[in-house]
Amino acid sequence: MEPIKVGIIGCGNISSIYLENASRFSSFSIEAVADINRGRAEQQAEKYGIDRVLSVEELIRDEEIELVLNLTIPAVHAEIALAALSAGKHVYGEKPLAITLDEGKQILELAKAKGLLVGNAPDTFLGGAHQTARSIIEAGRIGTPISATAFMMNHGHEHWHPDPHFYYQEGAGPMFDMGPYYLTALVNMMGPAKRVTGSTGMAYQERRISSQPLAGESIIVKTPTQINGIIDFTSGAVASIITSFDTWHHRLPHIEIYGTEGSLSVPDPNQFGGDVFVRGEKDEEWNFVPSQYGHTDNSRGVGLADMAAAILEGRTPRASGDLSYHVLEMMHGFHYASERGEHYKMTSSCTKPQISLREETSSTGLEGDK
Repeated sequence: MEPIKVGIIGCGNISSIYLENASRFSSFSIEAVADINRGRAEQQAEKYGIDRVLSVEELIRDEEIELVLNLTIPAVHAEIALAALSAGKHVYGEKPLAITLDEGKQILELAKAKGLLVGNAPDTFLGGAHQTARSIIEAGRIGTPISATAFMMNHGHEHWHPDPHFYYQEGAGPMFDMGPYYLTALVNMMGPAKRVTGSTGMAYQERRISSQPLAGESIIVKTPTQINGIIDFTSGAVASIITSFDTWHHRLPHIEIYGTEGSLSVPDPNQFGGDVFVRGEKDEEWNFVPSQYGHTDNSRGVGLADMAAAILEGRTPRASGDLSYHVLEMMHGFHYASERGEHYKMTSSCTKPQISLREETSSTGLEGDK
């Protein structure tokens, strides 16, 4: 079958790794790029050998493009996704799916009405380390998962990022910035959530930038920078999660899963690789588990490749719209619970993504180590 023809909208920094990795996958080909800054699109096209540079409107209307890769800023994710779907194109986007739940619903409803697919980052859970962790759970090595912990804690972006203002505005903060990686990883291993609760805080109402080129400028913080959440999964398991831009140092793990017969240590969900450890109830120490799957390097784009393969094969993509909406609702739920002083009952659900098959071909983007 011919590869799915992809057009990229948004040629900022994140587009480089998608363009660089495109040659690794046979399920799609990048045919055109577009950006509101045409010069930026032309620069990426020249660097990565893309023949066509279009305006955003031209790319959305282009009859050759079958799938739009939406790499715009989060504030316009929904606008671009809805326009592409309206034009009859599948959409795969960077996280989050949208800023608001209403926008997310509109995207999924329009896709369903049009018979189109929606996919969304993060796709790191498809990496070798996280698929290995999932396989350990599926094999019953830790028994039935009963609880989990997840921690993403640092002191924010103003000390190193060249333009950190965005990270402290509504729709950002540590939960909306990094939460998708951790929550998607948890849903991949534990299944969907039925209820969440949380408490939020803000250590500093104003932050001063120390990184160049904006050193000395102040940032007015407009979103919580400390979010402590609890997740009740449909399975009956319970998880704790902390995302923080208010923490200087800590020694907590990225993710751990605790089962009836043992425990599982899972690496950084913002990476595709990393070390996986398991310890059974009678083990005297943690045991390293080598990756059983491919894609342990920076394999961003594997979710797009799997979605293109899903279109060709007539199945649901692993990094699906339903999964990304469920994660979006969880993130809003933590904030809602804190503001209202009550649990937030989830209105959405999703199925656990299909685990990768080690014998899958590179057309899916999920081939295993041979």
